[in-house]
Amino acid sequence: MKLIECVPNFSEGRRQEVMDAIVNGMKESANVIILDVEADPSHNRMVVTMVGEPQQVLNAMKSGARKAVELIDLNQHQGEHPRIGALDVVPFVPLFNVTMGECNELALEFGQWMWDELKVPVYLYAESARMPERKRLPNIRKGEFEGLREAIKEPERHPDIGEPVIHPTAGATAVGARNFLIAFNLYLNTADKGVADKIAKAVRESSGGLVNIQAKGMFIEEKGLAQVSMNLLDYTKTPLYRITELVKMEARRFGVEVVEGELIGLMPLGAALNSLGYYLQIPKLDANQILDVAVLSRLAESQDDEQQQ
Repeated sequence: MKLIECVPNFSEGRRQEVMDAIVNGMKESANVIILDVEADPSHNRMVVTMVGEPQQVLNAMKSGARKAVELIDLNQHQGEHPRIGALDVVPFVPLFNVTMGECNELALEFGQWMWDELKVPVYLYAESARMPERKRLPNIRKGEFEGLREAIKEPERHPDIGEPVIHPTAGATAVGARNFLIAFNLYLNTADKGVADKIAKAVRESSGGLVNIQAKGMFIEEKGLAQVSMNLLDYTKTPLYRITELVKMEARRFGVEVVEGELIGLMPLGAALNSLGYYLQIPKLDANQILDVAVLSRLAESQDDEQQQ
């Protein structure tokens, strides 16, 4: 069996009926497993994590895209998280028996469908990027939906798929193949977004911080706290504990502390073990030392033995 992960980000985190319509449409249109749905009103964004066979995931994404374009009007949208589209970003991630090249082909097929069927222009990012500067989402999102209305007409901002004009309500969409990404946020015991901005600048790769880290300062209204919002692009090279400790260190410069962490969506077990081993000072912590993993592994082996008999 070939399995991929897809983690579409929709620009809606407040209207439950809209979020339900999108997710239910994806479930009903294809044989996929929805592993997680995360949404919050401050970001005004919903992140769906699903897995399935490539064609089934593609079918589910088409249904989700139709609903998003039908029900989300970015002219009426406000939120802390940067966005260019109602369906803002669609990453295809290889899981089992699938190559990055196959995910790239799927991204191109979906991107072309977005333009042909919905007239939403598409920017290709990550491993699908046709220009080096478009590998990173912040470069594509520069100016967001409002700024892209005019910027898309400039030759250097033309979309990779479609004509240089945004959809009037759904904007544009970034589509690509990539490896695992971990969305991880840290809250500070201050409401000062400026402090979070300065910490984010010290942490992110683009301004001299840690490699594979994208970071942005935000204010989360429902908590009344500033947040350092981060994307970790390669946890094997830059582990979660290193990010956390650096944010803590930078926070102390401003007399504030980290009070809470937040994981958006899912992360690989290896990422959790890496940080667990660091904080427990177990340098060679192995997945098979986790009871749940050991039990599931043994059950899977027993099932394989029964099928072979």
